[in-house]
Amino acid sequence: MAITINLELTDHCNIKCKMCSQSMRSDAHGAPKKFMAFNTWQQSLQNLAGFPEPVHLCPHWLGEPTLHPRFDLFVEYAFAINQHNRLFEKFKLHTNAVQFSKERGRLLLQLSELPFVASDTFNFVHFSIDAFSKPVYKEVKGRDCRERVYQNIVDFIALRQELGHTYPKITIAFVVQPDNHHEALAFQDFWVDIFTKYNLPLRQFYDWPSEECDNLYFRRLNCADQKASDALHAKTVFELGLVNQLTDSLKQEGSF
Repeated sequence: MAITINLELTDHCNIKCKMCSQSMRSDAHGAPKKFMAFNTWQQSLQNLAGFPEPVHLCPHWLGEPTLHPRFDLFVEYAFAINQHNRLFEKFKLHTNAVQFSKERGRLLLQLSELPFVASDTFNFVHFSIDAFSKPVYKEVKGRDCRERVYQNIVDFIALRQELGHTYPKITIAFVVQPDNHHEALAFQDFWVDIFTKYNLPLRQFYDWPSEECDNLYFRRLNCADQKASDALHAKTVFELGLVNQLTDSLKQEGSF
């Protein structure tokens, strides 16, 4: 069984999502926020050699990885030394897409096609969006950069299509909550139209995506009043047409 290893490049973040504990404290791990040193990254990757299980590498935990001033170098190094997938089988990126320029997207897509790693090594990129309109984005995410984020993702989809790549798969995530549930349908319509424009199949999930595919992921909010949150999520997902029956909760064993 594969194991996911999170090597957190930074615990800094450039937005303040109201549903994320990262936005509610001045430190993330009981110490001042930092950026990982390059030699720490090098040694950590080298230590994956001979790991007994297949490794899925994720440079993220609480912070935004693309904020690291040497993010591109870190990722280039990781792929360069991963000949024949000797260190990691998969690479997974979680990002809010604020710092996800077309140039950065092109670099990542080029790395995903290096001849000495499997074509599905760069497994997926998970974009945390959580809003459709500018006002709701600012309310939920704590920063007025909706247009930039949407354009960055649309550019990445177009570039992946232009280059003829099938990986990384793309997850576009929406955490259902009281401040945004009313525009889940507009969010759904927008992204379905984008993927349709490029003739790309798009799956939709209300629990963690169970397949390697481009998808929209309408996630439950974990909070103090979990019963109410589960009910709002179930109602929203029903209205989106993802389930045929309205229930109080769609939580399943092992739900994320």
